[in-house]
Amino acid sequence: MRDPRRVGVLISGRGSNLRALVEQAKGYEIALVASNKPQAPGLDWAREQGLSTWTWDSKGVEKEEFDRTLSAALDDHRIGTVALAGFMRILSPWFIDQWRGRILNIHPSLLPKYRGLDTHARAIEAGDRVSGCSVHVVTEVLDAGEVLGQAEVAIESGDTPATLENRVLAAEHELYPRILREFVRR
Repeated sequence: MRDPRRVGVLISGRGSNLRALVEQAKGYEIALVASNKPQAPGLDWAREQGLSTWTWDSKGVEKEEFDRTLSAALDDHRIGTVALAGFMRILSPWFIDQWRGRILNIHPSLLPKYRGLDTHARAIEAGDRVSGCSVHVVTEVLDAGEVLGQAEVAIESGDTPATLENRVLAAEHELYPRILREFVRR
């Protein structure tokens, strides 16, 4: 049986949101860190913390085959909630169906604005005064699931995508653990 308080975090890179989720874990446990990139720095950090890890290089692997293997690893660790934290791979419809309503993602915009990539540049180019981040439930439609929480970040005069990204990332590190904590209590 899947316990919603046992969380599997999926990463592809440095794992800064993973760190925030681990360091602020109250009401949930990070029971597995999984990655589609064996060299992801976040995996090294997770191992240093004594966390269980799983990885398989997804390059050249058929999407559903990868996702079925990943799902089996999550089940082996009795995961009940999947938290995407910089996981740069779109999940297959099969995976989303298997984990429907149990997958969260942090996205660096105030959804429904700026789904997909290059969110900071797009917000600046549009002349927005505010950007931010959103935690949402993952569905088959990219960045379109129910928004569970958002944090606003002012866009300052002279901001570049990189400077805005740094401030939004800090907001993500506060928002994601809080929303995950609330979510697993549902």
